[in-house]
Amino acid sequence: MRVLSVVGNRPQFVKSAPLSLAFREAGIEEIVVHTGQHWDPELSQVFFDELGLPEPGYRLDLRTADPESMTAPIGAAIEAEQPDWVVVLGDTNSTVAGARAAGEIPVAHVEAGLRSFDLSMPEERNRIEVDRLSAVLFCPDERSATQLESEGVRGRREVVGDVMADATRLFLPVARRLEPSLVPSWHKPSADAAYSLLTIHREANVQPGRLRRIADAANSAGRVFVFPAHPRTRHVLEEHAIPLGENVRLVEPLGYLELLALLAGAETVVTDSGGLQKEAYWLGVPCVTLRPNTEWVDTVAAGANRLAEPEELAAALADARFPADAPVLYGDGHAAERIAAALYP
Repeated sequence: MRVLSVVGNRPQFVKSAPLSLAFREAGIEEIVVHTGQHWDPELSQVFFDELGLPEPGYRLDLRTADPESMTAPIGAAIEAEQPDWVVVLGDTNSTVAGARAAGEIPVAHVEAGLRSFDLSMPEERNRIEVDRLSAVLFCPDERSATQLESEGVRGRREVVGDVMADATRLFLPVARRLEPSLVPSWHKPSADAAYSLLTIHREANVQPGRLRRIADAANSAGRVFVFPAHPRTRHVLEEHAIPLGENVRLVEPLGYLELLALLAGAETVVTDSGGLQKEAYWLGVPCVTLRPNTEWVDTVAAGANRLAEPEELAAALADARFPADAPVLYGDGHAAERIAAALYP
């Protein structure tokens, strides 16, 4: 059996690591197409290096997030390789371009059925379209499978858990062993000082007015923040002269292992990332999500994650606690093995 996996941005590289391992162990040949949606080395190549991902069979190097520009080149790779499945992950523009490009080849969607119910988000529109194009839908939990059923989505539903839980299980021990070198002194005032991790990258949050409100809130929150800035976020900060206080330590984008180690040592995380909301939950770190909604609603229901507007940040951080009775969410860390098995007829 052959599968063609479409990846293009940072979260997809993380998700594809346990999948590639499971495919190899199941005797499935994998061809990886890297669209180039993320082309900055710190958001792209570092993940292939750190996680030992197979080199892509196709590096399209498109340097765009436009799905229309991706669809034809992905389609050409699919036509050349004639795989049994096209595997797409998550909710990015690379995901929707891969699903559109598949043609007669069946699509397998990893992380299917998630909904924020906010159609202003491009990710939400991508999720809905990709689910409708997919022949098999790999759901992280029963809630997402039930959502697909309620929408009348026709593909075969498989509840497998979350492949990011697999990645955390596999790589957290490595990150913890390397933590002294991965979290150097310039990231925080001293080895035992408390800090919060801050990440902001979503389109709605990097609009200049909104990002200024977020920066103002962080500057006055009374916390030390380590802020690995996405290139798009840094560009807006610099272009619009948005000031950061001395308590906000702006650093370059971090590799996956480095960020995982930094998250593990944080007292709280403030983010708009879907992936970090889950990783914080699995690591027992209280989370504040600077969005009006989230697709990971169970983390909010459990009391481990709080949705907040920038002006609510200080209060949300003061109240942030990780519940002692937090339930297990999103699987047991073996989703990739179930996905590989389910692709066989």
